[in-house]
Amino acid sequence: MPGNVVLCVCGGGSGAHALAGLATQKGVEVRVLTLFEGEAKKWSRAVQKEEMTVVINENNRPPREVMSKPKMITKDPEEAIPDSDVIIFTVPASVHEMYFKAIAEHIGKRALIVGLPGQAGFEFQCRDILGEKASLISVMSFESLPWECRVREFGKRVEILGTKIYLTGSLIRGKSVTKPPLMTLQKFLGSQPILRQSKHFLETIIMSYSFIHPVIFYGKWKDWDGKKVNEAPLFYQGIDEPTTELLQKCSDECTAVAAAILEAAPTKANLSDVKDIHHWYMENYKNEIAEASDLFHSITTNKAYEGLKHPMEESESGMVPDFSTRYLTEDIPMGMVVLRGLAEVMGVSVPIHDMLIEWGQEKMGKEYLVDGKLTGKDIESTRCPQRYGFLSLDAILTGEKSN
Repeated sequence: MPGNVVLCVCGGGSGAHALAGLATQKGVEVRVLTLFEGEAKKWSRAVQKEEMTVVINENNRPPREVMSKPKMITKDPEEAIPDSDVIIFTVPASVHEMYFKAIAEHIGKRALIVGLPGQAGFEFQCRDILGEKASLISVMSFESLPWECRVREFGKRVEILGTKIYLTGSLIRGKSVTKPPLMTLQKFLGSQPILRQSKHFLETIIMSYSFIHPVIFYGKWKDWDGKKVNEAPLFYQGIDEPTTELLQKCSDECTAVAAAILEAAPTKANLSDVKDIHHWYMENYKNEIAEASDLFHSITTNKAYEGLKHPMEESESGMVPDFSTRYLTEDIPMGMVVLRGLAEVMGVSVPIHDMLIEWGQEKMGKEYLVDGKLTGKDIESTRCPQRYGFLSLDAILTGEKSN
């Protein structure tokens, strides 16, 4: 990898640790920007004493370790962002706005901004905050992190539990010349996952499948009687058949929205590669799934999900479900509501999405959907196209707000 490439990793969580470690080991100049001062100080102190370790678990191979040290870890955008060729967000979508606003004035016109993952509406938010500069830079948004990973010791040790085979991202190429986006990112990550570019940025929004966590949460706790439980149930591997059916119905609604967009603008929005959720699992977790005959088994026999449990609130007398989990607070306003916004523009009915959004907003004390319309008081905290004034398909495609 050419030594003159400068990568700024935004974030301080598991994904940021893994990406910073892997890219640094490839010879890239890596800067880490975390806007939380405590994280920046803690991580800086850790790498001053010793290099960071990335433990990589690969299918049917013993774990291997990669040692590296980012060049800079800071909370100051003015230190980290100028001259950065690539800026990658590895923070929750709920704080993307905070990062965009913090770095906006320091971004160079040839920069590549990447959401890893971007989650639904990443491009809408980028266009809104960066304004004219958004037409110069290039923007990529990937459907998920490349790995399942966990920080084992902050600033010192992160473990990659599983790596996806393929990872698809969208690209909106800016007017200014940039380095080859996909090739550059691939060199940061290594041979896997194999990065692929979608035919259109709406494909990544639709295939973010933000409904997965809310559906599983709903399936487990919709009939909960309020009594405390003794232990947290398994999350993915604890699903039942009715939950699987809801997942498939949500997937069907997503593909229906894609079909409507493709029919309306076949030459402007090629969404022919949008897949249903079962095919997505089979492709992305091929080496991790023991039984892929149907969606239920593709999830419950996925090794990458082993041991992962429901988010819970604990007390001395037991546990209760945590309705403040990002599985709801992020995946609904930054995911399901965005898809719902596309559906509203296209006139496509998505009753299962509606039901889940209404259930989730009640649990969170929020209001997005009112009388079947995205007019709730909390719509400004979402990334649906309606928030940004994109009220027609043409506005969504061009980024020019509807009159």
